[in-house]
Amino acid sequence: MLRNALEPWHLLLVAIAFIVLFGSKRLPDTARSLGKSLRILKSETRAMREDGGPAKAPSPGSGETGRPESR
Repeated sequence: MLRNALEPWHLLLVAIAFIVLFGSKRLPDTARSLGKSLRILKSETRAMREDGGPAKAPSPGSGETGRPESR
């Protein structure tokens, strides 16, 4: 039923609708803003991963104390 539901002419109609709705002058600014927002989101998620989640408790017998080593 939905085989080949998205054809190239559908994408063309969507692009034309965006140009008509937002105007050709605002589209580059909108795309630039969207790109900046995605970069910020990506850097924030990367920072959250580097910070780690909740601290894991050391497993018994692993020899880890959970404290950073001082050298």
